Amino acid sequence: MTYVIAEPCIGVKDYSCVEVCPVDCIHPTTDEPDYASVDQLFIDPEECIDCDACVEACPVDAIFAEDQVPEEWRGFTEINAAYYRDKAA
Repeated sequence: MTYVIAEPCIGVKDYSCVEVCPVDCIHPTTDEPDYASVDQLFIDPEECIDCDACVEACPVDAIFAEDQVPEEWRGFTEINAAYYRDKAA
């Protein structure tokens, strides 16, 4: 299982979650070229180790375990995965 960043992050991009992630799987960071072109941060589903550190750190409650994403935000599971798939292509 992985964690998913959902709609409350849009327009916020707070870095509290990035700072506590032990495997550096939350992107983009401010020094990455696509930072300005996206509205939110994303968790890499392949790199996430399910540690839960980001959930507690998020000030806007935007991060959920994949199986606990609220119904209205379920599409963000694919949005997070697609961000990393598109970067690899």
